[in-house]
Amino acid sequence: MLAFVPLLALAPLAAHALLPNGRVNVNFPPPPIPPPLAAPEPIASQAFRHASSDATLPPLNTTYIFNQLIDHTNPSLGTFQQRFWTTWEFYEPGGPIVLFTPGEANAAPYTGYLTNRTVNGQIAQQQKGATVVLEHRYYGLSNPYANLSVESLRFHTIQQAIDDLEFFVNNVVLPFPGGDKISPANAPWVLVGGSYSGALTAFTLQNKPNLFWVGYASSAVVESIVDFWQYFEPERETMPKNCSSDVAAVISHWDAVHASGNATAFQELKELFGLGSVTHDDDVVGTLRNPLWNWQSLSPTSGGAVFFEFCDAIEVDSTGKVAPVSGFGLAHALPAWANYTKATLPDLCGDDSLEDCLGTYNTSQSFWTDISVDDANRSWFWIVCTAMGFLQESAPVGHQTLVSRIIQPIYDERQCQQMFPAAFSSPPVPDVAVPNKAYGGFHLKANRLFTATGLRDPWRFATVGADGSGVQSTPQQPIVEGDAFHCSDLITANNVDPTVLNVQTQGLKFAKEWLATWKAPGAHRGN
Repeated sequence: MLAFVPLLALAPLAAHALLPNGRVNVNFPPPPIPPPLAAPEPIASQAFRHASSDATLPPLNTTYIFNQLIDHTNPSLGTFQQRFWTTWEFYEPGGPIVLFTPGEANAAPYTGYLTNRTVNGQIAQQQKGATVVLEHRYYGLSNPYANLSVESLRFHTIQQAIDDLEFFVNNVVLPFPGGDKISPANAPWVLVGGSYSGALTAFTLQNKPNLFWVGYASSAVVESIVDFWQYFEPERETMPKNCSSDVAAVISHWDAVHASGNATAFQELKELFGLGSVTHDDDVVGTLRNPLWNWQSLSPTSGGAVFFEFCDAIEVDSTGKVAPVSGFGLAHALPAWANYTKATLPDLCGDDSLEDCLGTYNTSQSFWTDISVDDANRSWFWIVCTAMGFLQESAPVGHQTLVSRIIQPIYDERQCQQMFPAAFSSPPVPDVAVPNKAYGGFHLKANRLFTATGLRDPWRFATVGADGSGVQSTPQQPIVEGDAFHCSDLITANNVDPTVLNVQTQGLKFAKEWLATWKAPGAHRGN
């Protein structure tokens, strides 16, 4: 068995120059991640008590280290230190181990997923289990090498991440009595994930049958797609109709002016929006996606979030009158959106110049060249460019679009080449056929896999909840949809939405039923 090493403090790394919105460039889209949730005080940083025995438990921010294989196809390359967090607040001998990885993020802000403030903790509390948060390879401080060069990233693949999970559950020693006897040969494991890590959950259950006895996949982006224009469709379909109408009208106007070839008129439009100094037309119109990207952060408890401030800026006039369903029209919406953009650019860009903040062509900027670790943007972009795609572009001609038709896949594919010139001599087309064939995409098959989808989730069209996917809910792969947003069901407090409560309730029910069928390997098992 591999030993664990608790760490309460870690040396800081060189800070990456992030914009106020947490991204390295305004024209880099947000990744598909579950919402961070830190453990609450005082138990985050102070010892607390076991639910039944009253034994003292370590603070939830106690960091442990697991020695993970660098390459599962060649163990002779050695190991790297992979961070994890755990608690056994509800654990009783024989209970399951509930494992969660946030996927493409530093996992330290996710210690709240150890608690019953999340569906992970709810499962653990219901089943008398322990919870674990495992940092994904190449994110945070869990890196096979000391940099994120192309040479180092050669082991950053979906399959290596799946194999990490297998090696971890078969070899980890958890820091509680009996924690050396909790491999899948001795205890049932539950794998929970959201967004990309939800897809990783589904992929793992398909690729490693019975390694995890139960899977819970929220907003799982199982179908890799190059031109993922549908990212904006759930938003277009469910946002206030007056707002979607006026957004589409403004975008159509930008496109018409650009298509006219009148450079003076296009420059005047840039100046109207405060974007006159931005060099490239695609960077200019790409910036207009930012209010739309705020949709991803919405939840049933987010209230009047930034997205609705944007819509209010366009759909409420100076007298307080609200636009009708059809919107106010271009004459009002164009200057209103322009004023909103000028007012919010300082919040987006901080002290950066507009060209540095919005431009994507200057490859001398540090976000293209910096290869230091703990750069989730770079690590995720590697998976985007090599495997999963999800390029968030304009809708096809003939379909109403909220994004300028100037924004096409080549816009992001060019950035792949710029970020990883050692890997790509020309803009690559992500090879989405590989993961879709390997793991099944929409038609993935696995036993005891619960999938939660959200009607308003911008990633819905990459999940089994996509319109036209043809995927049916079955007893072994139930699909339950809520009328909510991205990964809403992972957070307990979002049960203020009754449809989210139903998703959580159904997930807990299936977990209970399936865990009741588990028997140690060698004994007679159910399905």
